[in-house]
Amino acid sequence: MRTFHCNRCDQLVFFENVRCERCEALLGYLPDLGELSAFEEAGDGLWRSLHPKAEGALYRQCHNYAVENVCNWMIPADQPETLCRSCQLTRTIPNLTAPDNRLYWYRLEVAKRRLLYTLAALGIKVESRHENPQTGLEFEFLEETSPGEKVLTGHDNGLITLNIAEADDAYRERTRTAMHEPYRTLLGHFRHETGHYFFDRLVDGTPWLEPFRALFGDESVDYAAALDAYYRDGVPADWSQSYVSAYATMHPWEDWAETWAHYLLIVDVLDTATSYGVALIPLDPSDPTLTDQTPVEDASFDNLMKRWFPLTYALNSLNRSLGMPDGYPFTLAAPVVEKLRLVHRVIAAQSAAGVEPAQAAQAAQAPGPTAGAQPGQTGQAGQPGQTGQPGQTASAAEPAPAPQPDQPQQAPQDTPAPNPATAP
Repeated sequence: MRTFHCNRCDQLVFFENVRCERCEALLGYLPDLGELSAFEEAGDGLWRSLHPKAEGALYRQCHNYAVENVCNWMIPADQPETLCRSCQLTRTIPNLTAPDNRLYWYRLEVAKRRLLYTLAALGIKVESRHENPQTGLEFEFLEETSPGEKVLTGHDNGLITLNIAEADDAYRERTRTAMHEPYRTLLGHFRHETGHYFFDRLVDGTPWLEPFRALFGDESVDYAAALDAYYRDGVPADWSQSYVSAYATMHPWEDWAETWAHYLLIVDVLDTATSYGVALIPLDPSDPTLTDQTPVEDASFDNLMKRWFPLTYALNSLNRSLGMPDGYPFTLAAPVVEKLRLVHRVIAAQSAAGVEPAQAAQAAQAPGPTAGAQPGQTGQAGQPGQTGQPGQTASAAEPAPAPQPDQPQQAPQDTPAPNPATAP
């Protein structure tokens, strides 16, 4: 995530901000430009962007910004939509009459928008179901409303379901501890599940399938049987020598999703560090250094890895000085790095060739295609680099939907909205 500034007063602001803390200008994200902009009122519900790249263009607030207070994205004034590109992807929202659900919805949307920012920065186009009814992406945020009901986070043919309880910090921490995970975040869930989605779009049925199988294994092995074996037999003691997480050992699809998620984590953190000009120039020349400021979208894979290891060394040292657990509690063995390299190649080729996955693979001169089939549902129990133990919850079937209002729903106006992060 890059840094942003208020176009009116140059105050440092953040991706989630809705108002500048210094000059009180309205702030909003412009997905068409990839910029956070300050605005001035232009009448009739329109706002004029003060960002130089916008050249005074007029915008409207997303409905979920103007009314629901869970978004900060803007829509060009000449477009008829009432929801921004991010909110259009949400098919089902939580029941807003239930306590805390508005806060959970806000947190889920924040994580989703951060995911979409990273995908856009990498040149990965995301289509909604409205744009592409067959293969478009959509999300539903469900809750367990009755005893015995189970909402499982998972992906099913472009539909990503998330249990809104994951937006409850206490619940998520209890789950992380029970599953012996070093890491569990909302953003990690989004990254992992889109890994399944983009496997279908960019790898399955394309020339990338053969190099995928060479590194990750045969994805045609029975998923349900692999899931049973994972919970029955546990993981190999030496799993970290070949996998980014314990859960990645369950099935090649999960290995890909975990590796994809970890790649997005790496790119996002490096992008943030580069934007802030983070450099490591230690007093001892033998210690890890970091001076390269190549934008992540222009960097080679080897360049990313060369910068990643010293950065995480410093990150963990800083966390320990704060009395906090390591911010990056993972190790990347050589086979894992090669899997990450394949994810990088797939993304780079797709970005260069456009949205057609077959063209992307051919452009990268990958080997010829090998047919493969995937059942509709893939399980999910973790985040990038998760090291959970047997006993984790995973979804192997369609989640049972709880009664939820379809998106969009106008929430009660007297419900207090969560406060986005404010600039220093």
